[in-house]
Amino acid sequence: MKPSLHHMIQSQCVHRGIQSKRVLNALKQVDRVHFVAGDDRAYAYGDYPLCIGEKQTISQPYMVALMSESLDINPDDYVLEIGTGSGYQTAILAMLSDHVYTIERHASLSIKAKKTLESLNIHHVFYHIGDGALGWPEVIKFDKIMVTAAAQNIPKELIKQLKTHGKMIIPVGHQLYQDLLLITKKNNHIDQKVITQCRFVPLISKDASD
Repeated sequence: MKPSLHHMIQSQCVHRGIQSKRVLNALKQVDRVHFVAGDDRAYAYGDYPLCIGEKQTISQPYMVALMSESLDINPDDYVLEIGTGSGYQTAILAMLSDHVYTIERHASLSIKAKKTLESLNIHHVFYHIGDGALGWPEVIKFDKIMVTAAAQNIPKELIKQLKTHGKMIIPVGHQLYQDLLLITKKNNHIDQKVITQCRFVPLISKDASD
């Protein structure tokens, strides 16, 4: 069977337990092929990450869907993404929320992602180039935070920027593998739930292992 967006969604997401209609609809609206370049476009619908430059990757479709579903994003949520990368996950978040903020350490990736999203008529995203572990530079509290790079520990600044009862999903662990954690902020503590094991590129930050 020739790879297609429909087959990608059915085989990699629906058949593996993704149930959120909003997430599945977002995947239908954002074609992954727009976020890979050159010869890699032939593999755009594969169940694996792909290199996008700067030693970074675009996540596999299932992981994008799983992280998006786990956060249970509402249209009026303020959502922060750490690790813009190719912009694919950013675009999915923009289908789910009217308020998306995204941070990327590498200027070249951030600029390219912004151009890609704007070419797809996605304009309600705010971009920042900087250290993702430090969070958004302005004083904003977020309902949901998604971290798409692996930290050794949960960055304290991101917890501070998360609203009470807000949720954050983040890979935490060593370089070879991590636990994908869903964190819910309570009044005086945080609850943690392991969603699955995963493998992400490291979150490069002076505060990533604090």
